[in-house]
Amino acid sequence: MATPSQPPIRLTTHRNFVYRLVLATLTGRSVHISQIRSSSPSNPGLAPHEISFLRLLEAVTNGSQMEISYTGTILVYKPGLITGSAAGLGASGGVVKHELPSGCTRGVSYFLLPLCLLAPFSKAPMNVLFTGPGVITSATPTGDMSVDSARTAVLPLYSQFGIFNNIELRILRRSNPGHNGKGGGGEVQLTFGHQVRLPKTLHLMNSGRIKKVRGVAYSTGVSASNNARMIETARGILNPFVPDTYVFSDVSSAPLVRAPGEKIPSGKQRTGLGFGLSLVAESSTGCLFSADVASPPAGGQPPEDVGKHCAYQLLETISKGGCASSAAAPTMFTLMAMGSEDVGRLQLGREVVADENIIQLARDLTKFGAAGWGIRDAGDNLDGDVIVSVVGRGIGNVGRKVA
Repeated sequence: MATPSQPPIRLTTHRNFVYRLVLATLTGRSVHISQIRSSSPSNPGLAPHEISFLRLLEAVTNGSQMEISYTGTILVYKPGLITGSAAGLGASGGVVKHELPSGCTRGVSYFLLPLCLLAPFSKAPMNVLFTGPGVITSATPTGDMSVDSARTAVLPLYSQFGIFNNIELRILRRSNPGHNGKGGGGEVQLTFGHQVRLPKTLHLMNSGRIKKVRGVAYSTGVSASNNARMIETARGILNPFVPDTYVFSDVSSAPLVRAPGEKIPSGKQRTGLGFGLSLVAESSTGCLFSADVASPPAGGQPPEDVGKHCAYQLLETISKGGCASSAAAPTMFTLMAMGSEDVGRLQLGREVVADENIIQLARDLTKFGAAGWGIRDAGDNLDGDVIVSVVGRGIGNVGRKVA
């Protein structure tokens, strides 16, 4: 809980919104965010998915206070204790049911990845069920990864920090973005039951060689032949590089949601139709690189193009070098900063470190009291890789007294 003597940390704009709230919750510091889309003439202030994330924070914490201005352009957030699903609002039988509105344009991974950062530091296990007409499990045009990539490329990274027990992410109902990229009607459940006092210090400086590629091709409400066509195209590109390539095929029916403007309460329509591909490459040292491509909401893209695009995207991610991709680096840096007061090291490609989201995260961590990063060249024999040194703050889990 933030002490009254500490003034709130003042930040501006909506960029890195969820990670700023996560850092505020972990460090116990109040935050004042202003100029949230203040220059937008049509939609100023907080977006629906950002308000939904605030509701999720309120459900998994106890004592959090939020003040939003009349226009929605100013937010004051005073964090409370992370309780998990034990005493959260909307908890039923130890499960927090969080419903996403139909106008949500972000994938459910937008909520999952920050929630996974809070879960190891909660007082009780985290069990959250995402439901409602706004749940999108596939990759989205707004840049969110699919739930498959979050499950296979991000959650395994927690084992590097000594967090590996009772972690499960289940896709109960698949969905792609619906009309105009909004909503999908999916259903996802996250169970995170491993709480730690302090994450272990990470030293990951050997990327190794890619030894296998795994993936999931999914079709929702469309023909199963789309999966076979995506898999065949992707394997044709990847097999010359990595013979050990296996892509699982998952076919499901489109979810039913209430039709907009329907007078009859039972009137429903199918939404979230589409297909997509998620690929994850694993190296000999346990480094993971992912790629995600889904069919656009408007349609018109053949599955061969989706498979080709995803395979090339995976090769491009691997070619950037380092031991982590741009999608996984924020999770690793946040856990390193919250760990014990020791120096952790992570090797990354220059393009990954230069990503605007990573730079913004480094600035925000400094605002919340974390030490600045140290960056040096990895060596002459590596092409452009750098080693980032992060000093942990030793905050850890205040709700758990024994490791």
